[in-house]
Amino acid sequence: MLDLEVVPERSLGNEQWEFTLGMPFMQAVNILKRQCRIIKNVQVVYSESTPLSVDIVLNLSQDGIRLLFDPVVQRLKIIEVYNLKKVKLKYCGVHFNSPQVIPTIEQIDQSFGATHPGIYDSAHQLFILNFRGLSFSFPIDSKFEPHYTHGYLSSLQFPNGASPVVSRMCIYTGNSLADTKPPPMPLSCFHGNVYTDSVVVLFDNDIPAGLKFILTTEGSGPGKISEQRRRILERTVKFGDCAQSIVSALGSPSKFFYKSEDKMRIHSSSSKKLTPAKNSDYFFNYFTLGVDVLIDACTHTVKKFVLHTNYPGHFNFNMYYRCDFRIPMPVIRGSKAVGTEEPLVLTSFTKWDQVQDLLLTPAHKPVVLNRASSTNSTNPFGSTFCYGVNHMVVEVMPNNHIASVTLYNSKNKNSRDDL
Repeated sequence: MLDLEVVPERSLGNEQWEFTLGMPFMQAVNILKRQCRIIKNVQVVYSESTPLSVDIVLNLSQDGIRLLFDPVVQRLKIIEVYNLKKVKLKYCGVHFNSPQVIPTIEQIDQSFGATHPGIYDSAHQLFILNFRGLSFSFPIDSKFEPHYTHGYLSSLQFPNGASPVVSRMCIYTGNSLADTKPPPMPLSCFHGNVYTDSVVVLFDNDIPAGLKFILTTEGSGPGKISEQRRRILERTVKFGDCAQSIVSALGSPSKFFYKSEDKMRIHSSSSKKLTPAKNSDYFFNYFTLGVDVLIDACTHTVKKFVLHTNYPGHFNFNMYYRCDFRIPMPVIRGSKAVGTEEPLVLTSFTKWDQVQDLLLTPAHKPVVLNRASSTNSTNPFGSTFCYGVNHMVVEVMPNNHIASVTLYNSKNKNSRDDL
């Protein structure tokens, strides 16, 4: 049985690990991986058809805990303990829930010092006691609905002196569980990494020229206030920049990956598809930025960019943090959008079926992309479709959300041949 410390409006954890409000989904998964011998039977719950409208949930069914992540920013929004019999809980080092300590209303009052009446939810027959960043739900029959006249305890009358027991506890930010939002990523979750706030694709005569990054990192100043130590940086990386310039602008990549084979070479129109490559191009993988940078093996300059949206249900889900990109797109001639004041901007949240008629002609046909892992010959999430438009390859999932965007520059003669 887990023995965890409750910190209202902040976290649930122990001395070895901690689930912190605002932490990214990937970091919570990494904690669960490291604690796999203790925390078992973890389920990932999400909406396959509408992934932006339903929270992403990590359900620790063995321990009665749910972690609810905002589907847009993919940071921890609510920590819910829905079965208090499966876990020990303490506050300020003192247990208020354990096999020996029953979490009754009196016990919660003693541990947290309630100073105002709670709220009765007649629809669900729950008495809810709220603190800032913390709430407790008690199942109470409607005939015992309290009347708030002399404080919340004296207003509750039960037969035989029985006292209701907590059925659910939630940790969140702010004063309202219904209106709570995930806080900014805590500095304790940065771990020396840099994260993207946004990425804008730069163009030169309607041809992608590079990326402008707005980055967030932990500053090195002496301030104790979190926002004083949070730094916002702006960096620009363009096609043709050397590998050293990339590292100088974005820092060391999370990983290097050398292309051992190119399965798309057969689709090349040049004779190079029949000639084996002497050198191997390599990727700079920036997992916390949601970006891959392909470096040419001969010139050691930028050849491509790959932007990842990290939607659940995609083969690469949870490998990258979401890249919140903005791509201004020219629409095709004759489109109903031509002449409108608002330019078409492709984002991480754009649905492809809403814009494809503005970007493609009926003659454009997608390429079906099948992925397979080294341990499993099939992709459990199914195939995706790749559309070529305006020096970009847009990978689209079956639910019409964009999985990734690959940018190349036509000035590089080899860029398109080996997509």
